[in-house]
Amino acid sequence: MSKALPRNTVSLAGVLMHLLPAVFLFTLFAAVGILHVTSRVLVVDMGYRLSNAEGDSRSLTRENDRLKLELATLKAPGRLERVAREQLGMAMPRSGAVVSVADDRVKDARTAQARSSAPGVRVAERGAQR
Repeated sequence: MSKALPRNTVSLAGVLMHLLPAVFLFTLFAAVGILHVTSRVLVVDMGYRLSNAEGDSRSLTRENDRLKLELATLKAPGRLERVAREQLGMAMPRSGAVVSVADDRVKDARTAQARSSAPGVRVAERGAQR
């Protein structure tokens, strides 16, 4: 009759030992892939944020330039004179209405400056650091 062929028994531990390196490599490649994709996404996101920041910087620079021009226009002597006459009702003073008075402080300041330039003399100035 027919003889039964002996079955080679395969242990579960032997199969796992053969599959373990393959599973480990697959897991390693998957982890490296996920880290690579994550880093690229972060780089692209940072690029978008940098682009937005540069746009904001250009916009703020234009706004600053516009405000400087507006300030210069508002401080123009001709405009100030026109506003003083039309809106505030001011007028130029009549002759003789302005009297010049000699300022003793100017004379004292010149004397102090001359003394401070002399050798060996130190004069304290306002706002000077010690």
